[in-house]
Amino acid sequence: VAYLGDSITDKRQVEKGQNFTYWSFLEQILGTESFVYGISGHEWSQIPGQTEKLIAEHGQEVDAIMLFVGTNDYNSSVPIGDWYTEGYVDVEVTGPKGMKTGVVMRRKHRTLVMDNSTVCGRINIAMSQLKEAYPTKQIILLTPIHRGDAFLSDRNVQPDEMHANGVGEYIDAYVQAVKEAGNVWAVPVIDLNAISGLYPMAESNAMYWRRPSLEKSTNTGGRRRDRLHPNTAGHLRMAQSLAYQLLGYPA
Repeated sequence: VAYLGDSITDKRQVEKGQNFTYWSFLEQILGTESFVYGISGHEWSQIPGQTEKLIAEHGQEVDAIMLFVGTNDYNSSVPIGDWYTEGYVDVEVTGPKGMKTGVVMRRKHRTLVMDNSTVCGRINIAMSQLKEAYPTKQIILLTPIHRGDAFLSDRNVQPDEMHANGVGEYIDAYVQAVKEAGNVWAVPVIDLNAISGLYPMAESNAMYWRRPSLEKSTNTGGRRRDRLHPNTAGHLRMAQSLAYQLLGYPA
């Protein structure tokens, strides 16, 4: 299974002391082998680069591809945009009853948006590449999980999901975009945002996050907290949620 995404998927988590990740737990639960390409900070616009690396290193030696991305598009205030542009074209259609030939009529027509400046455009670009490269493989989208606040450094401070981003959108809009992408591109979507149960705004969920409480740090003016990235317990909960869903797909 190939995993494309951001910091929650990044295999460098293990190097930084994270004991296990959701994909390493899935190896144990489902007996899978992981090809991990997620990179911290990556957005939908960088998925094509991850895909190119997957193709170069493994070609068709993969059974399924999972994409877990979108939370950084929210944080970067990328506009949602539209899936299609619309216009009118002349097209041949079946003629009236009794006619042996078709007739040309003017009909409304839509074209996929391929624009890296919007989330929908970015997803279209990424999915178009994956569909061409892996037409027989199982591709699965995961919705972004809920976001708590994070004081990661003096240059990386992220408020929780109760705040809209710079273009006035909440994380919900980015979750919805991934859901809609499933229909646009004929791929299943696992709504990890809902089924994982991870909700960092609740104190009862503190056990699932890397640094749930404020800690002293000279780098952040005394603030150091991370309810954005799940800890090992959080990753296990994601993996257990995913495992039962994944059993329903062919690969």
